[in-house]
Amino acid sequence: MEVTKVSLISMNELDAKFKHEVAAQPGGENIKVCFACGVCTGACPVSKLDENFDPRKIIRMTLLGMKERVLSSEFIWLCAMCYNCSFHCPQDVRFADVMAVLRDMAVKEGYVHPSFLKQIKAIDSFSGDLRRQMVLLVVAKRSQSFGLDLKELLRQAEEKV
Repeated sequence: MEVTKVSLISMNELDAKFKHEVAAQPGGENIKVCFACGVCTGACPVSKLDENFDPRKIIRMTLLGMKERVLSSEFIWLCAMCYNCSFHCPQDVRFADVMAVLRDMAVKEGYVHPSFLKQIKAIDSFSGDLRRQMVLLVVAKRSQSFGLDLKELLRQAEEKV
């Protein structure tokens, strides 16, 4: 039997205005229409790699007003900004845009140093460029039969980024 650790929420920790602050920002407008269907989590490639990353939970925590827990969480930085969640969301919540709002709020409210956001944006940009180069290298060989050596592919792509 697996034991699940339960974390109690104190009413003193909740900020009833938090969801409204997020919704007032460009990108956060639709957060309040989330009905927790879980399609975002099911479509998320990060949640497939890290079972603790749960977009539905992050949205629920935001809607409940768990401002300090959300803005101090490492999870708002793990989103790959791929927009898979947004393409599947029946309520058009645009989770990746909400993550951008939460990241900006974390910086503005002093949960992280402003340079940290710049570093994350650089990582997001670099990883996107690296993926693009890797795909282009494979696409160039699409009419051939070839084995895929990911380390070699990565090395070649890095030279082009």
